[in-house]
Amino acid sequence: MRNHVYHPALAGSYSLKSVLPALVPEMSYVGLEVADGQAVGLAWESLIGGEGESQRKKKALLDYCGQDTLGMVRLVEKLQRV
Repeated sequence: MRNHVYHPALAGSYSLKSVLPALVPEMSYVGLEVADGQAVGLAWESLIGGEGESQRKKKALLDYCGQDTLGMVRLVEKLQRV
């Protein structure tokens, strides 16, 4: 990515959370219970620590990971069309 793609919306960052909205704007983490890396860490720590609502936390983490995976697929599709 760094050597071949640039978009002003990246603002110098090549993280998925920067690249995805710049190149695939229809993909968003808005509305997910876990929507960023910090929330992932806290949810995971709570889940493995046996703190309550484990099924809800597990689903939230799976939703987030699924969005990351789908985002990568959409990003590859977009880059292949360029």
